[in-house]
Amino acid sequence: MKLNPYLNFDGNAEEAFRFYQSVFGGELFVQKMSDVQGIGDLPEHEKDYAMHVSLPVGDGQLLMASDCLDSRGQKLTKGNNNYISIAPDSREEADRIFNGLSAGGQIEMPMEDMFWGDYFGSFTDKFGVRWMINFNPKN
Repeated sequence: MKLNPYLNFDGNAEEAFRFYQSVFGGELFVQKMSDVQGIGDLPEHEKDYAMHVSLPVGDGQLLMASDCLDSRGQKLTKGNNNYISIAPDSREEADRIFNGLSAGGQIEMPMEDMFWGDYFGSFTDKFGVRWMINFNPKN
């Protein structure tokens, strides 16, 4: 089983994914609304929105997203009902990912050794996406 989180943004999916690419690397795929035939009339500002964005973040795993279209009744509601949890292979990689993705965001819990034995931290990035970084030294 693969975990491929799919995120929604309010017109800044490509900007968010260029930021994520700066941390994870990989080849970014971006398809704009204006590239899709048959999408119909869109307000000018929505034509540059992302229809689909994807970025490889692991072995066969993708982080994916699109922008919501207000003109089609899609309303983005930012909330605290989800996190993307990443399990890196080392403490160093955990710190690198945490420091990279949390830049400009709000740290909820700094990276620390936790009572359950893992090295863990959580934050909301500058785009409102909530992340957990959890390194288990026993894996």
